[in-house]
Amino acid sequence: MNNINATAKPNVLVELLITLIIPSLILMKLSGPENLGVVYALLLALTFPLFWGLRDLMTRRKVNFLAVLGLVSILLTGGIGLLQLDTQWLAVKEAAIPGVIGLGVIISAYTPYPLVKVLLFSPMLMNVERIQESLSQRGNMAAFETRLKRATWMLGGTFFFSSVMNYLLATWIVTSPTGTPAFNEELGQLTLLSYPVIALPSTIMMMMVLYYLTRSIRELAGLKLTEALKG
Repeated sequence: MNNINATAKPNVLVELLITLIIPSLILMKLSGPENLGVVYALLLALTFPLFWGLRDLMTRRKVNFLAVLGLVSILLTGGIGLLQLDTQWLAVKEAAIPGVIGLGVIISAYTPYPLVKVLLFSPMLMNVERIQESLSQRGNMAAFETRLKRATWMLGGTFFFSSVMNYLLATWIVTSPTGTPAFNEELGQLTLLSYPVIALPSTIMMMMVLYYLTRSIRELAGLKLTEALKG
């Protein structure tokens, strides 16, 4: 039973509820002095995603990159609020995380293991063995590697887009001094808006990278999408 629980895919709706919706509502509704106050509302809001990230790490018995990234983001946001730093640091933090990821993606393009292989051209998604066999038969392996490098740059571009949008959104929404109820309320609004304003366009851009990759497979390996996808 423990093995099943450790390997089961998490419910996306439950994760959004615990890590996004509930913390945002706490920040917006309970930060006033008549409720929990600024500090305790922020601490309570941080408890939900912090617990979920630690739970994910413990139950799966391995380092989950997204969980660690979320944990770091939560701690940085909480530190900015509790230490009452300038709100500009919040905008910098929001931009830095996707920016660093994008830089890592670009650097990986010049290594034997570009991240596009891990995220998109992976055995979990693609019939890699069949694709490579068809590419080899057609003498297009080198051309496909060039396409993979180009796709890696495109993938890095999606994270740089998120970095810029995160900075602009944080600068536009969070304008009140840290340590005030208004700051916590604006922080909750930022969290809620970041998904439709940033995550949705980034997802569309990533789908475009996937389309470019599947089109390259069709052109260079002669395989249709249904033939290239796993299962």
